[in-house]
Amino acid sequence: MPSLKEIKGRIASVNSTRKITSAMKMVASSKLHHAQVAIQNMLPYETLLEHILKSFLAAEAEAQTIYDQERPVKRVALLVFSSNSSLCGGFNANVIKLMQHTANEYISELGEENVEVYPIGRKVAEKAAKLGLRVKGDFADMVDHPSVAPCIDLAMTLGERFAKGEIDKVELIYHHFKSAGSQVLTRKIFLPIDIETELERDHERDLTSNVVTKKAQEYLKKNRRQREHQEEETKPLNDNFIVEPDMDTVLSQLIPKLAHLMLYTALLDSVASEHAARMVAMQTATDNADELLRQLNLQYNKSRQQAITSELLDIVGGTVNN
Repeated sequence: MPSLKEIKGRIASVNSTRKITSAMKMVASSKLHHAQVAIQNMLPYETLLEHILKSFLAAEAEAQTIYDQERPVKRVALLVFSSNSSLCGGFNANVIKLMQHTANEYISELGEENVEVYPIGRKVAEKAAKLGLRVKGDFADMVDHPSVAPCIDLAMTLGERFAKGEIDKVELIYHHFKSAGSQVLTRKIFLPIDIETELERDHERDLTSNVVTKKAQEYLKKNRRQREHQEEETKPLNDNFIVEPDMDTVLSQLIPKLAHLMLYTALLDSVASEHAARMVAMQTATDNADELLRQLNLQYNKSRQQAITSELLDIVGGTVNN
């Protein structure tokens, strides 16, 4: 049995660790709130752009650009979103596992030299380099400071390479943020853009709370039912369009904006999911520390009581002998 001094030192150590995990949980909660605000500020623009595209493409069935036309796949690029730091549960491990599975799938078909990885985050960049994959660029700053400008630059770079035929397909691998307690690992095609799939993708998010509770899940279900009811009551879209100056010019402006939006949305989703995962992990660590402290205090009190009893027996025994 450990001595009282050892138990006391262990209690002090666990207390110190508990303070750290509790502080990290509060920091992650604050950062999650800022990430939720960023998503909420982006949603009105996203909704309106999708409405414009949906209305226009519903009226112009033959509207096409080079960015939404499929072709034989000879070279693939993977955009993988992770965090720059650890202590966020299985967040990075899940992304890396899906990246490995996807990369191996394409390598078996196209060869290792035809699969490229664009790592958005230090963790996935380190793992991709260790696996020997072709890593293109360093985009770790996008995770620390998410903004639209780097997403536009990256989307333009990928769009130019796609238009020139240097790559034939681009996929996104990231966590879709639904709520503080639910982040869905997602694999989605970025180029060529599938307009119908993009417009029908999962928009469901709970941006009102950082608390992981059953109430949040009930909110999502209620919100889903309301959205489905609204879609049933939606009036037919207006198909009376006058295109100026011409269809190609209009699509050449709207399609790149949709690409920028897809990339920025994936970045915000990944950042919010990272903070949510870290908040949950640190909350779990804090709860475990509390339980461990309870057990250590109980063990300390038992050992102290046993030591006191032994001393009393020694004193009583000595008195009887005298």
